[in-house]
Amino acid sequence: MSFNDLQLSRARESRTAIEKLYVEMRHLVNRGVYRPMRSTGKVIRESLLDLSPEIYGSMNVPEKVELNGLVYVIDRLPMGIESCRFIHLISEEGYADSGFPVIIPSARRRNCYRLDDERMYIEVTRGRSEIYDILTHLTFLYIEADKVKKNALNEEDEPAEEWLKLEEIVKGTLKLNDDNQKNAYAYLSKILGRTFEETRLACERLARQKGKNSGLFEVVYWLGKLAMEEEFEEKAREISFSPTLRERIGHHLYGERWAQNIKDFLFENKLLDRPIHIISANMHSIMNCLYAPQALREYFGSKVSVIELARELSKEENGKLRERVETLAQSYGMQELEAHAGTHINVQIIDSLKLLDLEIYGKLKLNREAIEREKPVILVMDYAFGEQAYETLDELLKSYHTENEEFRMEIESISVMGKAGILEGGKGDLMIPDAFVFEGTADNYPLNNEFKKADFESSELGVYEGPMITVLGTSLQNRDILSYFKRSSWQAIGLEMEGAHYQKAIQSQVHIRKNVDGPVKMRYAYYASDNPLETGGTLASGSLGMTGVKPAYVISLRILDKILNPPKQKPVSPAPTKANHQHKKKPAAPSNS
Repeated sequence: MSFNDLQLSRARESRTAIEKLYVEMRHLVNRGVYRPMRSTGKVIRESLLDLSPEIYGSMNVPEKVELNGLVYVIDRLPMGIESCRFIHLISEEGYADSGFPVIIPSARRRNCYRLDDERMYIEVTRGRSEIYDILTHLTFLYIEADKVKKNALNEEDEPAEEWLKLEEIVKGTLKLNDDNQKNAYAYLSKILGRTFEETRLACERLARQKGKNSGLFEVVYWLGKLAMEEEFEEKAREISFSPTLRERIGHHLYGERWAQNIKDFLFENKLLDRPIHIISANMHSIMNCLYAPQALREYFGSKVSVIELARELSKEENGKLRERVETLAQSYGMQELEAHAGTHINVQIIDSLKLLDLEIYGKLKLNREAIEREKPVILVMDYAFGEQAYETLDELLKSYHTENEEFRMEIESISVMGKAGILEGGKGDLMIPDAFVFEGTADNYPLNNEFKKADFESSELGVYEGPMITVLGTSLQNRDILSYFKRSSWQAIGLEMEGAHYQKAIQSQVHIRKNVDGPVKMRYAYYASDNPLETGGTLASGSLGMTGVKPAYVISLRILDKILNPPKQKPVSPAPTKANHQHKKKPAAPSNS
């Protein structure tokens, strides 16, 4: 068998493992409850081990606990979940007003509630992608918990001395100080099957999020303790799904409410009949590009670039500077809508006419004539998660209905700035997609992207152009699948989770259902958060940090340049007046006669 045939065979095996995972997870959601380390969780465990995703590193090595993967997962699950025997996934069911403290993971926006010592409730409002994400992370945790249990017991299945020391540390009997800290790392490294240095670094990574998750000593102890109780005391761990959650999955309950709030605001503020430019991005880069130069001029002068200002604003100690930018933004046309509808997607509405009173510095230019003529409105929506991208954009692009009228929004452009895994290049490089291929399906979406590679070649960043893979979950990708997509005729440049879902919504509403008058300009650009084909280059290896500032702001400035500084129009002869497509009277109800 040739190398290419062997690679294709491995990729097919991995693809089969992913399909089995998703089929089984759907089955378990419909079933309502399962025990992850018993027979009901066997298919998920075995499929995840067969797949061996890059993000979970050494998960398949029996004696070694995977530390980078463990830190990555703990950051995305609620604090204290490692000590809970019962995990219950729920919809929005009134717990926010119940008096239970809300727990929000440090690296994932989801509301969670600790009911008692053994029960954690996790609120799921972003569809199946979020359920799959949670179940995959929990399965990984339980696999690693079994390793901790085995390493913590001696040949007679009695607790080893290192385990007893760990128990003293967690229960507070043994107080840690500068003198005995190194001993504690040594005890823990024996239980983890890792080196002293690997253990110390993992402890320090979790300590940076102190108060948002438990430390490594607590996480390892409770994972091992619950695994022991399940084996020796028949106290099985259990994951369940509420009936309300199962009823709502697949419906656009949250996206519909979210979109309605936005359109209500636009209508009430007389912005609905103006050209609208939608941007999917974070909640700081567009705002900072527009407002930070003037807001911070007295601190940094007028010659400092937006990217340099962004680096200053990214520093934790500069909270007052960030407040200053937000205050100025609210005075010059920006209003923020918080995500009250369960989507966790905040929105900024920017009236471009009010930018004309603002002093704009640096590379960003305003075409005042075009702004005064077109009066564009910029709608910035925070990042969606997987399938949620379809739900939110599909609902946002629908017509707006009042009691007597139907308003069709004039969508001029949709721009997406996202983070993605890159398959060639490194962290911080740029990817310009010309198509999205939806993993595991026959769906693919060729894209007329207004952004081209040439738009970013002056940025001194690596720029790659080609198809991108929209994956079912970043935590389920392994080297075989990714190498196949890169080296086969697909020639994929990266992987992300929302592109195909956005395009599905756009094609549905613009080309099929005609809720939006085309053409709509589309602009997609991604910057690399990781390279999963490089050793130590996965998301689990750590965040981008300051490396992500430049690419995020390079893309943001190019998006704003396309919207606010379009080429000046050449004079043309008068054309027939276009029919007003913005709104129309609803037809009268048919007579009963």
